[in-house]
Amino acid sequence: MAAQRGMPSSAGRVLEEALGMGLTAARDARDTADAVAAEGAYYLEQVTITEASEDDYEYEEIPDDNFSIPEGEEDLAKAIQMAQEQATDTEILERKTVLPSKHAVPEVIEDFLCNFLIKMGMTRTLDCFQSEWYELIQKGVTELRTIGNVPDVYTQIMLLENENKNLKKDLKHYKQAADTAREDLLKIQKERDFHRMHHKRIVQEKNKLINDLKGLKLHYASYEPTIRVLHEKHHTLLKEKMLTSLERDKVVGQISGLQEILKKLQIQHSYHAPQIKVDRSREKENAPEGPTQKGLREAREQNKCKTKMKGSTKDSEFPIDMQPNPNLNVSKENLSPAKFDYKLKNIFRLHELPVSCVSMHPHKDILVSCGEDRLWKVLGLPKCNVLLTGFGHTDWLSDCCFHPSGNKLATSSGDTTVKLWDLCKGDCILTFEGHRHAVWSCTWHSCGNFVASSSLDKTSKIWDVNSERCRCTLYGHTDSVNSIEFFPFSNILLTSSADKTLSIWDARTGICEQSLYGHLHSINDAIFDPRGHMIASCDACGVTKLWDFRKLLPIVSIDIGPSPGNEVNFDSSGQVLAQASGNGVIHLLDLKSGEIHKLMGHENEAHTVVFSHDGETLFSGGSDGTVRTWSSPSAHPAAEGIPFKA
Repeated sequence: MAAQRGMPSSAGRVLEEALGMGLTAARDARDTADAVAAEGAYYLEQVTITEASEDDYEYEEIPDDNFSIPEGEEDLAKAIQMAQEQATDTEILERKTVLPSKHAVPEVIEDFLCNFLIKMGMTRTLDCFQSEWYELIQKGVTELRTIGNVPDVYTQIMLLENENKNLKKDLKHYKQAADTAREDLLKIQKERDFHRMHHKRIVQEKNKLINDLKGLKLHYASYEPTIRVLHEKHHTLLKEKMLTSLERDKVVGQISGLQEILKKLQIQHSYHAPQIKVDRSREKENAPEGPTQKGLREAREQNKCKTKMKGSTKDSEFPIDMQPNPNLNVSKENLSPAKFDYKLKNIFRLHELPVSCVSMHPHKDILVSCGEDRLWKVLGLPKCNVLLTGFGHTDWLSDCCFHPSGNKLATSSGDTTVKLWDLCKGDCILTFEGHRHAVWSCTWHSCGNFVASSSLDKTSKIWDVNSERCRCTLYGHTDSVNSIEFFPFSNILLTSSADKTLSIWDARTGICEQSLYGHLHSINDAIFDPRGHMIASCDACGVTKLWDFRKLLPIVSIDIGPSPGNEVNFDSSGQVLAQASGNGVIHLLDLKSGEIHKLMGHENEAHTVVFSHDGETLFSGGSDGTVRTWSSPSAHPAAEGIPFKA
């Protein structure tokens, strides 16, 4: 038994060394106790290895470098701390090395022993072990289930090696990523330094510009009072010039009237009284001649020269003593109350393309409409039955205007021409050619001898109906001239342009007397009120402005945008202003109370709007080719208004 017990003791030590388990005394005792319980008395119950062991086995010396204490630092507290850290590291390493059992089934003890003996070349011992082992199995002394499995240390070592390789690869990748990040950091730091220097330079330049701007503001402030005074003087002189021109025309008219009266008196008396004549040329020679009179005289001399050269062609003369505006005599008490309760009554599809303009006959209940289908149609009211259809333009129609007598019609077109039509026959009687681009608008002089037109070519022209030629071209706008209008019963013209300005012209001389500034976008339309005291204008962003024509100053600005205002028109009383908007809404502005009323009915863009003579009906044309009629059931406003802000 002693020999038998000695052999397993030596074999156990060799087994422990092969497994590399580093067994402690307590762990050896527990393992051997389990083995004895499983194999019976064939194994030792306890194996104790002490320093006084008499075995000849040479143990491997454990290096103690990790526990060495540097010279000069032999401190107990530090030594304890280092020992604790080493113990912690050992536990971490043990946790990492002892892996859980894998899916692969480890070897049993007998297979492990056989493999070990074969590997060591111990064939005789292997034969003895196998003969005794199988004898015990046949006798039934051993139970294989209670023996258990031996951990496959080699498999675990391979797994650890693979894991170590993977960790090394990851470490390599991390190092490369760290190097890349270091290079990026250096690059970003350089860019940061560059941008920091650039920022400092920009700040210095900004401070310099701020100082220069302050100096310029101080310099400009010294000029501002002088500019303001000069501007006021300029406005005062322009007003005086306009008033002087009007007074001169009035005086000339009075002189002509006195001459007629004198002639009648001479005829009535039987005796021959000496005839008294007022020589205008002598009066003008004796009176101081201003710039307006000088311009008129030069224009008349040029016209006389041209008339002499043409021979039989006779140019019309601009009237001197104009008929007074009949709307000036209408008192406010006689005006009917303004109407805003218009309701959509009828829709008439008259054109295949958008309607560009509708206009009322000056004396009759007749309406004319123009469309982009190159046609104009005369409609009888109130049923809007088509009385006459005119065609002859080669491009879309933009505007139309009745002759003051109502027997002729002027139309403007995209084919760069202005045509005059005889409404009795429906024939074109005259065509004016001279514009280089599309003509946007046309208007008649109150005397009926002149037609004015505005064009995309930045000019306006005044055409003489009798001599059938262009009498004058108005230059001054820097962009398209979108509308043109004669001041009621005068020789004054109003134009609106895409250069955001309104201009007032003397039709006799072709000189721009005044420009009005205030719009921030292209002005689409401008018109005088019936009494001639105000101007209404609308622009491409829906802003409508009212101007005092006597003072040439803005009165109020109404923002109905952002849809563009295409056209504005006053009613016969001058109390209501209608605006056709790009969103299909007709806006009615109460100029007395400052309210805005909306008429909703157009499905698409509304291009044009006009009132009937009595103000009971309103007509509008849209981009869908229809003309819509709006009627007022009562004379009192019923719709709720929204006050506009100036």
